[in-house]
Amino acid sequence: MVYGGAMVGLMGHLADAALGAGGEVHGVIPEVLMDREVAHQGLTSLELVPDMHTRKSRMAELGDGFIALPGGMGTLEEFFEVWTWQYLGLHAKPVGLYNVKGFWDPLLRMVEHMVAEGFMSPARRDALVISADPQDLITALRAWTPAI
Repeated sequence: MVYGGAMVGLMGHLADAALGAGGEVHGVIPEVLMDREVAHQGLTSLELVPDMHTRKSRMAELGDGFIALPGGMGTLEEFFEVWTWQYLGLHAKPVGLYNVKGFWDPLLRMVEHMVAEGFMSPARRDALVISADPQDLITALRAWTPAI
Protein backbone atom coordinates (compact mmCIF):
# COMPACT_ATOMS: atom_id res chain seq x y z
CA MET A 1 0.00 0.00 0.00
CA VAL A 2 1.18 3.49 -0.86
CA TYR A 3 -0.56 6.47 0.72
CA GLY A 4 0.01 9.92 2.16
CA GLY A 5 1.77 8.76 5.32
CA ALA A 6 -0.49 10.17 8.06
CA MET A 7 -1.53 8.32 11.21
CA VAL A 8 -4.93 10.04 11.37
CA GLY A 9 -8.23 9.50 9.61
CA LEU A 10 -9.49 6.63 7.50
CA MET A 11 -6.16 6.16 5.74
CA GLY A 12 -4.30 5.93 9.05
CA HIS A 13 -6.67 3.15 10.11
CA LEU A 14 -6.25 1.43 6.75
CA ALA A 15 -2.46 1.61 7.09
CA ASP A 16 -2.68 0.01 10.54
CA ALA A 17 -4.96 -2.74 9.22
CA ALA A 18 -2.63 -3.48 6.31
CA LEU A 19 0.37 -3.62 8.62
CA GLY A 20 -1.56 -5.81 11.06
CA ALA A 21 -2.30 -8.23 8.22
CA GLY A 22 1.40 -8.45 7.38
CA GLY A 23 1.36 -6.05 4.44
CA GLU A 24 3.89 -3.42 3.48
CA VAL A 25 2.79 0.19 3.78
CA HIS A 26 4.75 3.04 2.25
CA GLY A 27 3.93 6.62 3.19
CA VAL A 28 4.85 9.84 1.40
CA ILE A 29 4.34 12.90 3.57
CA PRO A 30 5.04 16.57 2.91
CA GLU A 31 7.07 18.63 5.36
CA VAL A 32 4.03 20.70 6.37
CA LEU A 33 2.26 17.61 7.71
CA MET A 34 5.42 16.25 9.30
CA ASP A 35 5.69 19.58 11.15
CA ARG A 36 2.12 19.08 12.44
CA GLU A 37 3.22 15.70 13.85
CA VAL A 38 0.63 13.62 12.00
CA ALA A 39 3.15 11.28 10.35
CA HIS A 40 2.67 7.55 10.93
CA GLN A 41 5.93 6.34 12.48
CA GLY A 42 5.16 2.60 12.22
CA LEU A 43 5.15 2.23 8.43
CA THR A 44 7.37 -0.02 6.36
CA SER A 45 8.83 3.21 4.95
CA LEU A 46 8.04 6.91 5.28
CA GLU A 47 9.38 9.34 2.72
CA LEU A 48 9.52 13.06 3.53
CA VAL A 49 8.95 15.38 0.55
CA PRO A 50 8.91 19.18 0.33
CA ASP A 51 5.28 19.78 -0.72
CA MET A 52 1.90 18.34 -1.72
CA HIS A 53 2.69 18.36 -5.45
CA THR A 54 5.80 16.26 -4.90
CA ARG A 55 3.83 13.97 -2.60
CA LYS A 56 1.17 13.22 -5.23
CA SER A 57 3.73 12.74 -7.97
CA ARG A 58 5.78 10.37 -5.82
CA MET A 59 2.73 8.33 -4.72
CA ALA A 60 1.69 8.03 -8.37
CA GLU A 61 5.17 6.83 -9.25
CA LEU A 62 5.24 4.22 -6.47
CA GLY A 63 1.69 2.90 -6.88
CA ASP A 64 0.56 0.16 -9.26
CA GLY A 65 -2.96 1.60 -9.37
CA PHE A 66 -5.24 3.96 -7.51
CA ILE A 67 -8.35 3.48 -5.40
CA ALA A 68 -10.45 6.34 -4.09
CA LEU A 69 -12.22 5.46 -0.85
CA PRO A 70 -15.04 7.63 0.46
CA GLY A 71 -13.54 10.95 1.44
CA GLY A 72 -13.61 14.70 1.13
CA MET A 73 -12.18 17.36 -1.13
CA GLY A 74 -8.61 16.07 -0.87
CA THR A 75 -9.79 12.67 -2.04
CA LEU A 76 -11.63 14.24 -4.97
CA GLU A 77 -8.62 16.33 -5.93
CA GLU A 78 -6.27 13.34 -5.90
CA PHE A 79 -8.78 11.12 -7.69
CA PHE A 80 -9.33 13.59 -10.53
CA GLU A 81 -5.61 14.19 -10.89
CA VAL A 82 -4.67 10.51 -11.34
CA TRP A 83 -7.68 9.94 -13.60
CA THR A 84 -6.65 12.93 -15.73
CA TRP A 85 -3.03 11.72 -15.80
CA GLN A 86 -4.32 8.38 -17.07
CA TYR A 87 -6.26 10.15 -19.85
CA LEU A 88 -3.19 12.21 -20.80
CA GLY A 89 -1.02 9.09 -20.93
CA LEU A 90 1.18 10.18 -18.03
CA HIS A 91 0.62 6.72 -16.56
CA ALA A 92 -1.06 3.50 -17.68
CA LYS A 93 -2.39 2.37 -14.30
CA PRO A 94 -5.97 1.57 -13.25
CA VAL A 95 -8.06 4.10 -11.34
CA GLY A 96 -10.87 2.79 -9.18
CA LEU A 97 -13.69 3.97 -6.96
CA TYR A 98 -14.62 1.88 -3.93
CA ASN A 99 -18.32 2.70 -3.96
CA VAL A 100 -19.20 1.83 -0.36
CA LYS A 101 -22.96 2.09 0.23
CA GLY A 102 -23.28 4.10 -2.99
CA PHE A 103 -21.00 6.88 -1.71
CA TRP A 104 -19.76 7.72 -5.21
CA ASP A 105 -23.19 7.52 -6.89
CA PRO A 106 -23.67 11.32 -7.03
CA LEU A 107 -20.23 11.71 -8.64
CA LEU A 108 -21.00 8.92 -11.11
CA ARG A 109 -24.25 10.67 -12.06
CA MET A 110 -22.20 13.80 -12.76
CA VAL A 111 -19.79 11.77 -14.90
CA GLU A 112 -22.78 10.43 -16.86
CA HIS A 113 -24.02 14.00 -17.26
CA MET A 114 -20.62 15.09 -18.61
CA VAL A 115 -20.73 12.23 -21.13
CA ALA A 116 -24.31 13.07 -22.14
CA GLU A 117 -23.40 16.74 -22.64
CA GLY A 118 -20.35 15.86 -24.73
CA PHE A 119 -17.70 17.03 -22.25
CA MET A 120 -16.32 13.53 -21.69
CA SER A 121 -16.02 10.55 -23.96
CA PRO A 122 -17.67 7.28 -22.96
CA ALA A 123 -14.20 5.71 -23.15
CA ARG A 124 -12.97 7.96 -20.32
CA ARG A 125 -15.94 6.96 -18.18
CA ASP A 126 -15.40 3.32 -19.04
CA ALA A 127 -11.72 3.53 -18.01
CA LEU A 128 -12.83 3.79 -14.37
CA VAL A 129 -13.06 0.64 -12.27
CA ILE A 130 -16.00 0.85 -9.88
CA SER A 131 -17.25 -1.63 -7.31
CA ALA A 132 -18.93 -1.75 -3.92
CA ASP A 133 -17.22 -5.07 -3.19
CA PRO A 134 -13.54 -4.78 -2.22
CA GLN A 135 -12.51 -8.16 -3.64
CA ASP A 136 -14.31 -7.50 -6.93
CA LEU A 137 -12.62 -4.09 -7.10
CA ILE A 138 -9.15 -5.57 -6.62
CA THR A 139 -9.86 -8.31 -9.17
CA ALA A 140 -11.06 -5.75 -11.73
CA LEU A 141 -8.08 -3.46 -11.08
CA ARG A 142 -5.70 -6.36 -11.65
CA ALA A 143 -7.47 -7.28 -14.90
CA TRP A 144 -7.61 -3.68 -16.19
CA THR A 145 -5.76 -2.86 -19.38
CA PRO A 146 -5.29 0.60 -20.89
CA ALA A 147 -7.47 1.56 -23.84
CA ILE A 148 -5.71 1.53 -27.18
